[in-house]
Amino acid sequence: MAEPSKKYKILIVDDIPKNIQILGNILSKEHYQIAYSQSGEQALSITRHQMFDLILLDIMMPDMDGFEVCKALKKDPKTADIPVIFLTAKADMDSIVKGFAAGGQDYITKPFNTSELLARTETHILLHEQKIALAEMNEKLEERVRKRTKQLEEAYKRLNQLEKAKTDFLDIISHELRTPLNGITGLTTLLNLTQLSDEQQEYIQYLEEVAKRLTKFSETALLITDMKTNQSQPDFLPTRIEYVVEPTLKQFEKTYEGKYQSVGFEMDDDDLLVAVNTTLVKKSLEMLLDNACKFGGPKVNIRISISSNKNNIILAFEDDGPGFSKVSQKRLFELFSAGDVIHEEGSGLSLAAIKLIMDYHNGKIEVQNKKEGGALIRLIFSR
Repeated sequence: MAEPSKKYKILIVDDIPKNIQILGNILSKEHYQIAYSQSGEQALSITRHQMFDLILLDIMMPDMDGFEVCKALKKDPKTADIPVIFLTAKADMDSIVKGFAAGGQDYITKPFNTSELLARTETHILLHEQKIALAEMNEKLEERVRKRTKQLEEAYKRLNQLEKAKTDFLDIISHELRTPLNGITGLTTLLNLTQLSDEQQEYIQYLEEVAKRLTKFSETALLITDMKTNQSQPDFLPTRIEYVVEPTLKQFEKTYEGKYQSVGFEMDDDDLLVAVNTTLVKKSLEMLLDNACKFGGPKVNIRISISSNKNNIILAFEDDGPGFSKVSQKRLFELFSAGDVIHEEGSGLSLAAIKLIMDYHNGKIEVQNKKEGGALIRLIFSR
């Protein structure tokens, strides 16, 4: 029902005064505010200065009929949304269709039925109010969406700035470290050629290890920077996977002699081809082997295996070291996480870099602790 306390305004347009009087008497009793016009031109003039909730418009008028008036109302943005009910003595279908085509919402036939008149009047006034309310609500929602979109755009901009800052930081670290590290490595090589005491030799050995660790950090940071910024576009070529693993293991055995207990390699098929970038996959294995030795110590046992199924080739890496801490398991692939992503300390870049490498290959990395102790990491490549 329409609100009793609100005075809804209705314009009656009819060239016959008696019809205006009848309609006015019926509607006034329901507390509607009534205005009237006896011509189409006069009605258009009134609506330019006064807004209405409903217009009752006679069709048959001299000079300008109701269809023309309705079309003029609908062309004006100020009056386009005012509902129009046609008043007609004609009940033929052609007039009804023509009225709807002109923009009318309904029609009432003469002589007027009071109940029908009031019901249709109230219905269209309520529909008009609801339409206005919906438009206002939509405007408020759109404003909220605009504000929220602006906030998200600003947040996205800040996020990009932070991401760029982090990438720039990695880039600076990787490049700025390499020059002094090369100098340190060269000096330690020269010092090893001189006569040194046992204590001095121990210091030089420690210095070499630190320099190597920083060099690996620099290389990993540079790799991440290249991949995060898409500076490198690696080639992917069909390769037998053992051709990637075996040379990496030989280099590892030579470099890390005495720093691990054992390393094994096995595969269930000697003829597995996978499209990879061999440099990136070797780098992944190097980082996994390095972490196993670093955190497992000289007694760590390492096992690498290759298996396959219908869809994937799986490169599995296992060790019997300390495994993953509960903290690191929650932040496995984050750059600069709290502690090393595999164990308890370190740069926190290794698994983040491997995750990026696997993303480049449209592959997956799965990481977990084994029940019997140690870490299990699977690199999964699509066939």
